[in-house]
Amino acid sequence: MHQDNINPERDPHISAEHQYLGMNKNILYGLQHVLTMYGGIIAPPLIIGAAAGLDASEIGLLVAAALFVGGLATVIQTIGFKYFGAKLPIVQGVSFAGVATILAIVSTGGGLPSAFGAVIVASLIGLLITPFFAKIIRFFPPVVTGCVITI
Repeated sequence: MHQDNINPERDPHISAEHQYLGMNKNILYGLQHVLTMYGGIIAPPLIIGAAAGLDASEIGLLVAAALFVGGLATVIQTIGFKYFGAKLPIVQGVSFAGVATILAIVSTGGGLPSAFGAVIVASLIGLLITPFFAKIIRFFPPVVTGCVITI
């Protein structure tokens, strides 16, 4: 049964994130979400492409690849598969964490193929250690994990 007017203040068993906001608010919040994530997804390819000395069409290809992979990863995260995805609408995108490393590889003459190879290897290592991290996460209270994620 669907209730359009769920009010968490009247029913203590319903939290605010489960209330129905209406079509107009959902569209506005969705647009805000897309605009926020778009800047974060396109900035790293622009920085890396400029540092690597790429021309405009090659930088455009990097941006397009980042948007495509970010969208694909978001769909996987939202739908969820056997071991992948939280089954929540979590936007995935490019991280600034690797930008400095990629810039170091590119500036020392390694080029983009070396940088991309390093990213692939690091991603596979992260994928392999994830099951072990899932087992030890119970030892870290939410305040610790929240601070680590914030930093």
